Amino acid sequence: MLYNLLEWHIPCYPSACSPPMSQKKILIILGNPKTKSFCRSLAEAYEIGARQGGAEVRLLDLRKLKFDPILWEGYAKEQELEPDLQNAQKLILWAEHLVIAFPVWWSSMPALLKGFFDRVFLPGFAFDFRPDNPLWKKHLKGRSAHVIITMGSPYLIYRTLFGKATHRAMINGILKFCGISPVRSTTISYVEDMAQEEREAFLRELEDKGKEFY
Repeated sequence: MLYNLLEWHIPCYPSACSPPMSQKKILIILGNPKTKSFCRSLAEAYEIGARQGGAEVRLLDLRKLKFDPILWEGYAKEQELEPDLQNAQKLILWAEHLVIAFPVWWSSMPALLKGFFDRVFLPGFAFDFRPDNPLWKKHLKGRSAHVIITMGSPYLIYRTLFGKATHRAMINGILKFCGISPVRSTTISYVEDMAQEEREAFLRELEDKGKEFY
């Protein structure tokens, strides 16, 4: 009885009696080189939702970075990383969750985004091949990702005629290749002809997705 009375009189605040929740670390990579685009608005909506959900968010707007997007000698010769790319690698290692927003151009990603991956996701950082072993080392395990892809063409044509080439390259050929999993995707087609009401609905959807922690 005395124990119950003492227990009742001693307040138990959440901050003192339960471990604090750590902030989710999210890195948003905007791969659209245009200054204004629906793709950019979607990334901004995701960022708003993530911050409202308590996440710590960083943004990499690739059009603002100063770097050479061409990997001139492939992996045969080391190409020094510019300061912006060095910082990008630090942010990728910092993040628990990556969000990559970009449009489909010519059934692929914009050259700026492809060049970013060529220069940043290097052996020794993102992966390593093993001698005499077909299985490679995946250095970016422990991170999840969400890919936001916009396109002007109908999704059915993109899927049936082009085999979702951009999705396969981004999700399987880059992210999962380096150990990033799970990878979710949001694909929005007919962007140029989309009504304002539809745009606003997608923005709300991306804001809600930004609040999800997984």
